[in-house]
Amino acid sequence: MSALLTTLLIAMFLPYLAKLPLMKAMHERGGYDNRHPRQQQAALEGFGARANAAHYNSFEALMVYASAVFITVSLGAVDAVAIALGWTFVVARIGYMVCYWLDKATIRSLIWLVSMIASFGMAIRAILIS
Repeated sequence: MSALLTTLLIAMFLPYLAKLPLMKAMHERGGYDNRHPRQQQAALEGFGARANAAHYNSFEALMVYASAVFITVSLGAVDAVAIALGWTFVVARIGYMVCYWLDKATIRSLIWLVSMIASFGMAIRAILIS
């Protein structure tokens, strides 16, 4: 079970990892506006806008993945397959962020699909086998 929970812990850090390039983009646009960061982020273009989207999407994906992990743990369905799906999610989400930053839209969307299949697959499988 600790291996699956480790993937969740890593997934919890990913939105903050995604924030680093966003902060860099904000800094390049006159410094980080700590009074109105969301307004500043909304005004970003190009790389900055993509970094912002990757940051917010990381939080969105975390909710789906955390729910899948909670379902799996609560039903006692943690096994090698669940752990493999967890690592698939983590690797896919890292790839997703990189593709967003590099403006690789098609592969990014495919990687997003992999991460969602891993999450929903984990939850559905846990329900079916319990």
